[in-house]
Amino acid sequence: MSLKLSQQLYDELRAHGEETYPHECCGIMLGKTSEDGLHVASLVRAGNTRTDSAHNRYHIAPQELIKAQREGRKTGHDIVGFYHSHPDHPAQWSPTDFAEAHWFGCSYVITAVEKGKAQITNSFLLTGTGEDDKAFTNQHITVE
Repeated sequence: MSLKLSQQLYDELRAHGEETYPHECCGIMLGKTSEDGLHVASLVRAGNTRTDSAHNRYHIAPQELIKAQREGRKTGHDIVGFYHSHPDHPAQWSPTDFAEAHWFGCSYVITAVEKGKAQITNSFLLTGTGEDDKAFTNQHITVE
């Protein structure tokens, strides 16, 4: 199951990481799930509420998740994933990213931002049914 998004949304997602450098950016992807993948219709920028390690951690406040869900419902969309940046680190999930991932069936997109410039962007699908069997699987990104 691939992640599909427009060139504009892909560019916005990557630009967000450049704007917040050297801190991690974070956001929510709204869209629809179909047999051929997760289709992103819009991005909701979120504030990184981590004050202790904003350069290598992120947290989206529950109020922002609820607001994004409500926003999505108005247009018939659901939360299909999340994105964040890794300043001066690879676009691979960390043990913390994995431990804090709980939205099964959603994409987790990470952009490596090196010296303020977005580089590689990868996506990982959270699979499983609970904490005991959850896993991240590499997910192809299709820019349309």
